Amino acid sequence: MKAVRFHEFGDAGVLRYEDVEQPVPGAGQVRIRVAATAFNPVDDGIRGGHLREAFPVVLPHIPGIDVAGTVDALGEGVDGIKVGDEVIGFLPMVADGAAAEYVVAPAEVLTPAPTSVPLADAAALPSVALTAEQALFDDGGLAAGQRVLINGAGGAVGGYAVQLAKLAGAHVIATAGPRSGERVRAAGADEVVDHTTTEVAAAVTEPVDVLLNLAPVDPAKLAALAALVRPGGVVVNTTVWMPAPADEARGVRGVNVYVRSDAGRLSRLVALVDRGELRIDVAQRVPLAQLPAVHAAAAVGALPGKVVVVAPTA
Repeated sequence: MKAVRFHEFGDAGVLRYEDVEQPVPGAGQVRIRVAATAFNPVDDGIRGGHLREAFPVVLPHIPGIDVAGTVDALGEGVDGIKVGDEVIGFLPMVADGAAAEYVVAPAEVLTPAPTSVPLADAAALPSVALTAEQALFDDGGLAAGQRVLINGAGGAVGGYAVQLAKLAGAHVIATAGPRSGERVRAAGADEVVDHTTTEVAAAVTEPVDVLLNLAPVDPAKLAALAALVRPGGVVVNTTVWMPAPADEARGVRGVNVYVRSDAGRLSRLVALVDRGELRIDVAQRVPLAQLPAVHAAAAVGALPGKVVVVAPTA
């Protein structure tokens, strides 16, 4: 089969599109004929070797933590899934991923794919939507009627976070640049602050219950945003290289998010998609052979939005 792998850590140039032996599912696993995977910023960090302690992958390694595809073979002991099922999932971070024609995955991380969107586009959902859902509700405890500030809402996680917070009945304040401001507003944000022209801490005039930070901002700027959180509120941070600030004197908690695979939660997100309540945004679809170019574009901030990487068809 064809796959993209890296045999050493480094820049996008270490990625190779090459022939790889087709994987065989073990006990509790299924093999998936990949329709698509998706690029995520963590892919860049893993390939570059910057996240070796957190994600100790074995070289050579196939990236791609999101998968959408069709079940092709079953390992021993798999129940509830059959060959031919269309599925999506958030794959284990250190195992070989879905930047390939086939991938094996634990059956427990998979859920039926949405039926209202093309199967390949569904690869844009799992890890980022789960991050948004878990950050807002599991870690942030966001509830109807509360105010949430989503810093860095212009990215893929931010797009889902805005939609999910609005669906939950929250008042959503979002920061975004000029290229993504209209998209964030269309996702349902009540207020959009252009962080390139405005000091966010000065633009938000009322306290918020939850601050969700999705952007690699300067720690001093994040601390200034944390001051906007009401006493007893929470700062939730997804940038793992920078801890979430807390303020014990005011009872403001700081929580760092590490997304967890959760097929049940993912199934509920799929249901929202199929009911037309949650939109999957795909900015670009590229063939698997062009994944190295996607990594290179990401390194210079040139990606147009969420990129889906489509596997070759038989």
